[in-house]
Amino acid sequence: MTKIIAMIPARYAASRFPGKLMQDLSGKPVIVRTYEVAIKTGLFDEVYVVTDSNIIFDTIIKEGGKAIMSIEDHECGSDRIAEAVSDMEVDIVVNIQGDEPFTDKESLADLLKEFENDPKEEIDLASLMTKITDSEEINNPNIVKVIVDNRNFALYFSRSAIPYLRTTDMEISYFKHKGVYAFRKRALMDFRRLPMLTLEAAEKIEAIRYLEYGKKIKMVKSDVSGIEIDTPEDLEKAKEAWN
Repeated sequence: MTKIIAMIPARYAASRFPGKLMQDLSGKPVIVRTYEVAIKTGLFDEVYVVTDSNIIFDTIIKEGGKAIMSIEDHECGSDRIAEAVSDMEVDIVVNIQGDEPFTDKESLADLLKEFENDPKEEIDLASLMTKITDSEEINNPNIVKVIVDNRNFALYFSRSAIPYLRTTDMEISYFKHKGVYAFRKRALMDFRRLPMLTLEAAEKIEAIRYLEYGKKIKMVKSDVSGIEIDTPEDLEKAKEAWN
């Protein structure tokens, strides 16, 4: 039987909004809300928060949740999760972002279905993308865009607007990459041991490392954009939406 777990990487430090995961969201910290949402989906055998922060660790434990303290320093969520699951007997690991308490069950279920329909285990990991039409979002370097082939396997991720529209007589769809991943465990273990290459270093997008080493990333369309809490303004939007 396939064992599926969810991991929520949670750093206390954040360049744009330090301590954002411990900010109050209608009576509970953001990270607790995200943890509870993951539990309520009923999709996972286990859900863990993996963190470098004693504050976050103690908060999750106090709420009756499961938390893992990182031993090493990590530059990205994949590395943090890989360390945490290295000795676990699991098949699929889902990375849920700690600052996205509005992650919906349907999108997560669609991710997991990709592995159910992959008997040859062609897919190394799957991730979500949402269509964007606003020109400010398309050209915003803080929003990662993705282009795919005709089977929805990722071709490339970039902070630039891709594809570049050279002619105005074509209608092109742009997709934002949402940082929710479902990995086969072996792909995570490979990520941890493989060094960063040039394209990942240039774009500062960890998903590119998988592509640079030949991994297959299946992208799944989602109509739910949600709210990512990156700024105090985002937190206010989240409070309004939650209430």
